[in-house]
Amino acid sequence: MSAIAWIALSSLAAWGWLSLGQGFFWRTDQRLPTPASPGPSVLPGASASPGASPSPGTSGTAVPAGGDEGVWPSVAVVVPARDEADMLPESLPSLLAQVYPGAAEIFLVDDGSTDGTGELARDLAVRYGGLPLTVSSPGEPEPGWTGKLWALRHGIALARGGPKDPEYLLLTDADIAHEPDSLRELVAAALGHRLDLVSQMARLRVASGWEKLVVPAFVYFFAQLYPFRWINRPGARTAAAAGGCVLLRTEAAVRARVPESIRQAVIDDVSLAKAVQGSGGRIWLGLAERVDSIRPYPRLADLWRMVARSAYAQLRHNPLLLLGTVAGLAVIYLAPPVAVGAGLFGGDGAAGWLGFAAWAVMAGTYLPMLRYYRQSSWLAPLLPFTALLYLLMTVDSAVRHYQGRGAAWKGRTYARPGSEPRPQ
Repeated sequence: MSAIAWIALSSLAAWGWLSLGQGFFWRTDQRLPTPASPGPSVLPGASASPGASPSPGTSGTAVPAGGDEGVWPSVAVVVPARDEADMLPESLPSLLAQVYPGAAEIFLVDDGSTDGTGELARDLAVRYGGLPLTVSSPGEPEPGWTGKLWALRHGIALARGGPKDPEYLLLTDADIAHEPDSLRELVAAALGHRLDLVSQMARLRVASGWEKLVVPAFVYFFAQLYPFRWINRPGARTAAAAGGCVLLRTEAAVRARVPESIRQAVIDDVSLAKAVQGSGGRIWLGLAERVDSIRPYPRLADLWRMVARSAYAQLRHNPLLLLGTVAGLAVIYLAPPVAVGAGLFGGDGAAGWLGFAAWAVMAGTYLPMLRYYRQSSWLAPLLPFTALLYLLMTVDSAVRHYQGRGAAWKGRTYARPGSEPRPQ
């Protein structure tokens, strides 16, 4: 066989392994778990009822899972926000309108905004009512902190500064819109399955042509790197979360020293999950059905910046990992269409058929994600082109890092681990 045929065969073998041996990452059935049965769940913070079986290290009162009776745990919703005046009119009212049977309060942290984010948040709270809202600002981050984690630190400290600690923290971004029952369902899942961290990957906006091409693939690649099934099984070693929607038990946050232990993390959600898991906590991650990201990325440049600001950090700023990633993407995603071209125009029949088989398997694994995003199945064969874009974005991320621009976001640049943020 020719060299291209051997490469196509390697790609086909890789797709066989990825399809069956990588946690069935391509399936989209990992959704917010409901209590296993209508039987009792345990609410932390009270003495146990006869027959109740509290989780290790906690006490609790048995109440119907997901029901309205009994004492629901208190929740503090912490929202870091930097220049989010365009997003808040849609996202903040969805939090204010949460229908939750227990005590809940919102803490919006205005992280040095220049567009009136804090004032707008207060106005929206007056206009819509609902859950109590506190707006505060922590000032510029101290050295060694990323902006978002500095804001979360401030918000969590405010939430815990009252007469009684909230039992759970909902960490959610300012561009995330929640259905009215979102908080209730998150807490019910955490209680019913004794989870310390429950995270949902918000359904990202898909409207423009570039969003349709790139966004579903973004989630597909993330799931390939962090298979949800591996994360969600007991005793898992794989850890990840989606930072837009994270319900975290306060006791688990204290045990994991969050956010102090991850204060320099650019990819804060994965670092958070690893910290909680590493301290003995149980975590869960899945796709959201009623939690949506409303931030638009209409142009390729917008999507490029989103990926490039953290892609090289995901590779731990390691040139060898970068080279391996580029080679892997080329063999797995780019070789099949090249081999098909060699078969059609170069007379290499073996390469053509092997490339076609690998391309078909690749497209087939992408179809469930396209269906989840309600997109045409005709986008599936375009996955190699999208993978090429991601390859270029990753290389650009490394170039930015070595140029000292690092992870840039809203006027702050994190050039290298341990460096101080500086304005662009």
